[in-house]
Amino acid sequence: MSEAVEISNFAEALADVARDLAREHFRSTTQFERKADDSPVTAADRAIELAMRVAIEERYPGHGILGEEMGRLAGDAQLWVLDPIDGTKSFITGMPLFGTLIAFVEDGVPRLGIIEMPALCERWSASRGVTAFGGNPCRVSGCLAIEDARIYTASPDIFSPADWEAYDRLSRRAAIRRFGGDCYQYGLLASGHCDLVVEASLMPYDFMALVPVVEGAGGRITDWEGRPLGLHSDGRVVASASAALHDRALRELAGTA
Repeated sequence: MSEAVEISNFAEALADVARDLAREHFRSTTQFERKADDSPVTAADRAIELAMRVAIEERYPGHGILGEEMGRLAGDAQLWVLDPIDGTKSFITGMPLFGTLIAFVEDGVPRLGIIEMPALCERWSASRGVTAFGGNPCRVSGCLAIEDARIYTASPDIFSPADWEAYDRLSRRAAIRRFGGDCYQYGLLASGHCDLVVEASLMPYDFMALVPVVEGAGGRITDWEGRPLGLHSDGRVVASASAALHDRALRELAGTA
């Protein structure tokens, strides 16, 4: 078995652990605390991340880990980036559109990504340039024009006033605009159910796993300047179902279309 296959199988096992723990806590864990950035965190967030970190440290003691709740464990060449519950507000309020994000990054490049949706028992997995949903390859829609596009963002609250103005300008040109879904939006894009996702204020654990999923399904994902996403990106993300749509969306966001 190649190292890439071994790591992919291990990542799937991590997602299984996350699914079981999340389902155990979902709609029963309602207490939460406020972190320094005023975002909520629950016992489930911490339990899921801890379980994944323990498994990684046992299997790959030389690998680094970056997790939302427990920070960075040294190791740059091979790094696991974890978000135990992406969409904690959804989780707290009983909405099933929260997920677990798992990325494996080598030399700053995300090589593997998983979007696990525990409450829905759905999963997108991407490695070696191919994205699968439920074990079967999936593809983006290939939409070319903003006027035909179905566009998503998680919430108006994630944008600065200037970024919201740019997003509002872009999204009002689309055929359909919708809000909500956190990481689920990107899975929907990978399976061809929406065509554009535009967000801001994201952290690396929010987006590193999304890169292989979107790209492996034939889509594009960058920052608002068209640069590849990495650990030092500014948190503004655009994912698109085609290169033409992506380029147009970047121009609209920049106000140069």
